[in-house]
Amino acid sequence: MKYLKVLPAIIAFLFVSGFTECYKPVTNSGLPKNIKTVAVPAFQFEAKGMRYRVESRFTEAVTREIIRRGNGIKVQGTRTGADAVVEGTIRDFSFSGVLLDREGRARVYEVTIIGSVTIRDLKQNTILYDNQNFVFRDSFEFSEDPRSFFNEEDPSVERMARAFAESVVSAVVNGIGVNEEKK
Repeated sequence: MKYLKVLPAIIAFLFVSGFTECYKPVTNSGLPKNIKTVAVPAFQFEAKGMRYRVESRFTEAVTREIIRRGNGIKVQGTRTGADAVVEGTIRDFSFSGVLLDREGRARVYEVTIIGSVTIRDLKQNTILYDNQNFVFRDSFEFSEDPRSFFNEEDPSVERMARAFAESVVSAVVNGIGVNEEKK
C-alpha cells in the first residue's frame, strides 16, 4: 500500500523531468509521405586514378541499407517511375601510409573517401537532403611477414561503404535535414 501512494509521484516526476522525451520510436521514414519508390542510380566517380568498383560498392551499400531500414520503400536503379532519387558521387579517394615499421616501410595505411549525396523529390522537384562533404576514413595494417600478405584495401573500402550507407539512410530515416526542404 505504501508503494501505491508513491507511484503517482514517480509518474509525475518522470513526465516533469522529460524522461518521456528520451524514447522516440522510429515508426516511419523522414521522407515525405508521397515517396514510396526511391531510385539509386550508380554513383559517379570523380576522384583521380582508377579504383576498382568503389562507386558500385557505395551504390550497392546504399541500396541494401534503404531496403533494410526503409520501412517498405521500394528501391530501383533507374529514375523512371521513382518518386525520389539518391544521387551520389565519390569525389576523392586517397590512400597513404601513416605508420612506419623499423625498416622504414609503411605498415599501417589509411584510406580516405570523400563523397557527396543528394536526395531529390522528383515529383515536387525539390532537394530533400544534400551533403557534399561526407568524409570517411579507415585504416588497415599490413603483416610484417610477406608470406602472409593480404591486401586489406578492399575490405576497408567495404567497411567505409557500409558506414556511408548507414549515415545516409540514418539521415533519411531519422529525418535529419530531410524535413527542412531546400530550394
